[in-house]
Amino acid sequence: MGDDLRGQVGRKSPHTNTREPIIQEPELFEPEATRRSAGVTESSRANRGWWDRNADDYQNEHGTFLGDDRFVWCPEGLDEVEAELLGPVEDLKGKDILEIGAGAAQCSRWLAAQGARPVALDLSHRQLQHALRIGGNVPLVEADAGALPFADGSFDLVCSAYGAMPFVADPVLVLRDVRRVLRPGGRFVFSVTHPVRWAFPDEPGPEGLSVSGSYFDRTPYVEQDDDGDAVYVEHHRTIGDRVRDVVAGGFRLIDLVEPEWPAWNTSEWGGWSPLRGNLIPGTAIFVCERD
Repeated sequence: MGDDLRGQVGRKSPHTNTREPIIQEPELFEPEATRRSAGVTESSRANRGWWDRNADDYQNEHGTFLGDDRFVWCPEGLDEVEAELLGPVEDLKGKDILEIGAGAAQCSRWLAAQGARPVALDLSHRQLQHALRIGGNVPLVEADAGALPFADGSFDLVCSAYGAMPFVADPVLVLRDVRRVLRPGGRFVFSVTHPVRWAFPDEPGPEGLSVSGSYFDRTPYVEQDDDGDAVYVEHHRTIGDRVRDVVAGGFRLIDLVEPEWPAWNTSEWGGWSPLRGNLIPGTAIFVCERD
């Protein structure tokens, strides 16, 4: 699962795990956070670099929660084995499935265990190195979600758990390419931060419960270096925007899932927490099908 935390991705939190520590080069500068426009190329370049630099911290910090071979849709902990958003688990056997923004391929590894034939794609070379570190026989592909290196009609299903969609400047471009590689009747399911969260500070405590900005402000969140070059970019779309994007991409929206915070989940993940999760939605999952 990727992340979508307006600059908080992979930052330190009370979450701990027992994995071996991974050596990582420290950040050499403190980026400036701002809101400004950022196009397709700048967003892709910035986020590739950001994930390459921060993949170690991300996997070290969240690896235990994600597991090596679980399919977790979101920080709330919604698991595909229960949600069946891709369809009944028993029907996954023999299906060709593409995971976009796969990170260390945890979801793909779970799909393979169900008898599916997954391919794990990520923009970040370092994230895919973590997939190799964990192991398994899932094919790994380093590529941009807006230019999928696959033939038309290659897959039965495509999925993305917080991968790619929050970070791309042109989501319709991605949706159309996903539709191209899907077979007729194929399904694309993707999760993102719930758009309403953009009106609130990205804080897990009480300070994160008061509106601090306009829900309708689509200006991207950008972290930039001293030269003004973006080093991290995240794009906000309203719920209505997301629905229109899905339709413009050639899909039918068949479900929109807003996971509730479960009682068992006592962890914090960036701005996600039991306090906020019991009051406002944190994740939106779009279940889409092509004709």
